[in-house]
Amino acid sequence: MHGNDLMVFTSIYQDDCNIAVWERDLSTQLQQDVEEYLSANTGLQASMVVSPDNAASAIHKTLGGSKLTAALSENIAELVDIFCCLFELERVGLRLTALDGAMCPRFHVDRVPTRLVTTFQGIATEWLPHDVVDRSKLGLGNGGKSDEESGIFSTKEDIKQLSSGDVALLKGEGWEGNEGAGLVHRSPSLASGGKRLLLTLDFN
Repeated sequence: MHGNDLMVFTSIYQDDCNIAVWERDLSTQLQQDVEEYLSANTGLQASMVVSPDNAASAIHKTLGGSKLTAALSENIAELVDIFCCLFELERVGLRLTALDGAMCPRFHVDRVPTRLVTTFQGIATEWLPHDVVDRSKLGLGNGGKSDEESGIFSTKEDIKQLSSGDVALLKGEGWEGNEGAGLVHRSPSLASGGKRLLLTLDFN
């Protein structure tokens, strides 16, 4: 399910929905701030547990507390608030990672109820619709072959991709009643010199 209103997230509660995407555009200023920050912080790997009350200050402090990261911190804090409200959580596990390669390059499913993912810079997550996946080819079922050779999907046209700025809820295998139907996804390959800033939020 896709939409340009964050109310699209409520569709994740539908039994036949394993991905809900809020299609949003990041401001030019935020994109410039992120690009400048990444150029000086290529090895960023931030992991923390936050609540809606302390998220903005905790993230801002972790990122160095500069004016450059203020808008990014507020943007992420808003997503923390939305995620907690949607699933009635008091806190979430947050990871913010700068990448110059694919973090999870093979198609896989997550053993979580739901994960929020968004890419602030660079190319975004790739995923496969439920009805085109041969799940027998996940993990060891690929027989040592690449995703492109294993038969997990039929044609490259089967692969869908989020856009930078999109915020997606990926329903995992840990969602009650969703065993065997978790969203199949992977990190995209980055071109030489490419950079990516990825945020994930998880139940905690």
